[in-house]
Amino acid sequence: MPFRQVPKPLERLLLKTAENLLKTSLAVKPGEKFLVITDIGTYPIGKAFFDAGVNAGAETILNVIKERSRHGEEPPAPVAKAWEQANVYIVPTKYSLTHTQARKAATQAGARGATMPDINIPMFKAGAITADYSKVSKLCDQMGMLMDKTKEVRITSEAGTDITMSIEGRLKERDTGLLLKPGDFGNLPAGEVYCAPVEGSANGKLVFDGAIASVGVLKKHVTVTVEQGYATKITGGPEATKFDALLAGMKKKEAYNVAELGVGCNPNARLIGIILEDEKVYGTVHVAFGDNSTFGGNVQAGIHLDGIMRKPSMFLDGERVIEKGNWVI
Repeated sequence: MPFRQVPKPLERLLLKTAENLLKTSLAVKPGEKFLVITDIGTYPIGKAFFDAGVNAGAETILNVIKERSRHGEEPPAPVAKAWEQANVYIVPTKYSLTHTQARKAATQAGARGATMPDINIPMFKAGAITADYSKVSKLCDQMGMLMDKTKEVRITSEAGTDITMSIEGRLKERDTGLLLKPGDFGNLPAGEVYCAPVEGSANGKLVFDGAIASVGVLKKHVTVTVEQGYATKITGGPEATKFDALLAGMKKKEAYNVAELGVGCNPNARLIGIILEDEKVYGTVHVAFGDNSTFGGNVQAGIHLDGIMRKPSMFLDGERVIEKGNWVI
């Protein structure tokens, strides 16, 4: 498959956005080793970042890989090695490399940067990516400081969600969009607070009425019964069947692990069926299944899929902090 080419005016627009992100979110400096990991489908965006890196005076490397087969699949070994040796990186790819051991190793080695799973050209021009990340950062800190002190979370919704889980002792990550220090990691577009719930602690029912990773915006609610930290039943029509099949395809119990609790903090984000932006929508809450080993959990599953709840209520140790999608903190 040949690399996708774009018209010159669009190429210039992509370059302008990439240059802005390199300046404001990544603070790329002359002489830094700047790695761009992209694939054939997202090549125009990867190329824009490469050109922006060259213009910034960075030692810029462009790695184009074959598309992965699912979110969470590891990149090729030579790419993983290069990732560890970078000072700063950006990863616009079809499938997410966020929850991979390669990304975790790069972060531990001190590389700073962001992944951009399923990014496309329209998303690169509007929506969450256009947010003022100094404001997004303040919202992340506001919610994050409350979650830092929390032992138990309860989520409810008019759609039928009612679930509790422990987040005691777990690191509460702020995905602020400002990745300025060695080891800083997040998404672009950014805007969420998230953590790995304590394994085995989640019990209740989740009703996803927004979107699910690799499934898209939901036409029918997907209901997930959770017992002792694992999804035990998934119902709701063809979209539920697809979600269940994606998890079942891993052929391991760990794929059904309640892996993540996240709160959207980006007022510019829209629900569009691409989880990179969906999970950042201000006022939503998301729960993911599968791997949590890359952000403070103990489960390796080789897959990580998020589901979005549109207008949830959330209680931290019994105190209501979100009421039907509205923050009340």
